[in-house]
Amino acid sequence: MSVVLITGSHGLVGSESCFFFLKKGYEVIGIDNNIRKRFFGNDGNTNWIKKRLNKIKNYKHYNFDIRDEPKLKKLFHKYNKNISIIIHAAAQPSHDYAKDNIYLDFEINTKGSLNIFDNAHKFCPRAKIIHLSTNKVYGDNPNKFSFVESKTRIEPVNKKIKKNGFDENLNVDNSVHSFFGISKIYSDMLAQEYGKIYGLKIGIFRAGCLTGPNHSGASLHGFLSYLIKSCMVNRQYNIIGFKGKQVRDNLHSFDLINAFWEFIKKPKKGEVYNIGGGKYSNCSILEALNYIKTKTKNKIEITFNNSNRIGDHIWYISDLTKFKKDYPKWTISYKTKSIINEIIDKYK
Repeated sequence: MSVVLITGSHGLVGSESCFFFLKKGYEVIGIDNNIRKRFFGNDGNTNWIKKRLNKIKNYKHYNFDIRDEPKLKKLFHKYNKNISIIIHAAAQPSHDYAKDNIYLDFEINTKGSLNIFDNAHKFCPRAKIIHLSTNKVYGDNPNKFSFVESKTRIEPVNKKIKKNGFDENLNVDNSVHSFFGISKIYSDMLAQEYGKIYGLKIGIFRAGCLTGPNHSGASLHGFLSYLIKSCMVNRQYNIIGFKGKQVRDNLHSFDLINAFWEFIKKPKKGEVYNIGGGKYSNCSILEALNYIKTKTKNKIEITFNNSNRIGDHIWYISDLTKFKKDYPKWTISYKTKSIINEIIDKYK
């Protein structure tokens, strides 16, 4: 049986990938040590996903850290060329956590990724590989454009960017990234090199905001998931920076995995794609809050912290032109409102 190896298998993207490939009849090997709980406390705990996955036939779990090269090598040696697909979704994902835990962030996002790519090169070089990167590799360069402010959102003056979003030609240099952004740049570039030098069939997906009901959202990571949880459970939310008018595109994890699948069917060697909800699915924090209040009729206490997060984006929408040109069959099925509705239902 063909094997799919998934790192971060209990996180948002990892778990969605597990369910997707199990449904297609693959044997799925998951690696996850619930370090997210260490990052973010009980909000980040992913054991509830682990319990769901462990009930499914053909799912096998390995509870260790991707920085543990001997254990990872042993696993690759065991499954060897039977590994046909690798989804590398494990990471330390937070700006704020990285600032106070620089070494841990760097080791997970760099050494962990190096371990995955190098073992793939040695043991299963024909595997199709997905590396989950981030738009934070661009640092604060998206903020250097001119913007106009309306009642609920901020938008760019540049008509082309406003119409399409940011493409892959956006500069990664001469900007403030946050330490998280720096560690993700390394793994992003490393994935490209393994594709171009060693010929690994690897796609690098620079994601905007990813979300869905499988997300264990926390205050330091998981914008839309945590926002909805705060509104539904605690009936309060603290807005950090930009008066809540910063705009994000939002992509449901189901739609992301379908993008992965299109790449896997027709892979390229070290290709980079911006991926997100694009112009089809985006909102500001204020717009999300207003919709939730209208939808649920809940009274929600809103507070404001005027200090902007380092490296945070004022407006970021992914230009999907390149990916859609290479993979025209891919479509987005969830808009932001339908994503919010689905997560709200989780808390009813």
